[in-house]
Amino acid sequence: MQVVSFTAIGHAETQYTELANMPIQGSKVADNQGVLVIHPDYAEGLADLDGFSHVYVLFHLHQCKQGALKVKPFLDNQLRGVFATRSPKRPNPIGLSILEIDRLEGNRIHVKGIDMLNGTPIIDIKPYIQAFDCVQNTRDGWYEQGRDPLQTLSDDRFA
Repeated sequence: MQVVSFTAIGHAETQYTELANMPIQGSKVADNQGVLVIHPDYAEGLADLDGFSHVYVLFHLHQCKQGALKVKPFLDNQLRGVFATRSPKRPNPIGLSILEIDRLEGNRIHVKGIDMLNGTPIIDIKPYIQAFDCVQNTRDGWYEQGRDPLQTLSDDRFA
């Protein structure tokens, strides 16, 4: 298999210091604030980002242990294929969040809805563009089978 490597463009500053009780999805904790600190070498790439309300953030799940190809995802007790889940324990520990931009200050992007550990390495940032990114008529697979939408924090299975 081909080996791929990335260089972090920055890191996250958040209130979360351990995996237990982390938000499972940023959209469920929209008021959680944090900062994406972009390395000065990449700060020029932030030009024009202030015109967008939201960004996709790709990040390294640096505190997660490598997972199996079958996992019990949060909000479910049945083994599922890892690629049919949002489990952080993955063959390639890459996270994806959609965050609301509050403001930009130099190389710092203040965001809402953050669901990352403090110090999480940021791999990339891309603007959310509703005309391209808002998919209609989707199916939610096994997740459609009655889940408690109020559960928003992780348990210990990913720590």
